[in-house]
Amino acid sequence: MSTNLSASDLKKLNSKKGLLALLSKEPLNVERALRYINYQKKLKKLQTELIRLQTWVINNDERIIVVFQGRDAAGKGGAIRRITERINPRFMRIVALPKPTEDEKSQWYFQRYVEQLPKAGEMVFFDRSWYNRAVVEPVNGFCTPEEYEIFMNQVNDFERMILESGIHLVKIYMSISKKEQAKRFAEIKSDPLKQWKMTKLDEKAQDLWDQYTGYKNAMFERTNTKISPWKIIRANRKTEARVNVINHILKSIPYDKTLEI
Repeated sequence: MSTNLSASDLKKLNSKKGLLALLSKEPLNVERALRYINYQKKLKKLQTELIRLQTWVINNDERIIVVFQGRDAAGKGGAIRRITERINPRFMRIVALPKPTEDEKSQWYFQRYVEQLPKAGEMVFFDRSWYNRAVVEPVNGFCTPEEYEIFMNQVNDFERMILESGIHLVKIYMSISKKEQAKRFAEIKSDPLKQWKMTKLDEKAQDLWDQYTGYKNAMFERTNTKISPWKIIRANRKTEARVNVINHILKSIPYDKTLEI
């Protein structure tokens, strides 16, 4: 154990949260525990600011969409949980659509997403979105090359219409390394409380890594527009990624930062 601890560090470790952070994982790791304590402090401050953002949204009938994309096991769900766990659940929704029904397959591709757009005073978080057609579907053969091209030709206009209607749109891509993905898959498989998270698509993700990379790069090249840019969040370290995600959302929306809550 390091002996170069400041009085402030010792105070943090000697708190209830500090002891829990220190003893939660073996072997004991003081640096890891201090990182986690500092993360919790940052998170609380950012979650307070998210409440201020939501209050502004509600008071002004604003509408916000935050789109999360990324590799399997990149931490999209975990980031969304930290964003939403303290805000008012009556004025926000998390959307994670299942595979389309036969009726939905016969509709315009964007139709089922249009039905999920926010009403006045609401924030909507997409845990994967219409961008499934840009990467997941073509890699796994769930759409034809023609359907893929139609999507890529329409998506920028679709987002322009969303923005012109007055909705704020934030697009986040959570990026992890192939090694980190393999590590997280192994952890999921070995944890009986998390095994349900492993899907058939996840099982193939490592083998299809390069194909995913090719379509991901094409997505950025064609849809990273001036009016609707992507923000890539490096997510190998979950806690840092969550802080960076929330900071980006707060910086992307021109809300009243002086609002009392």
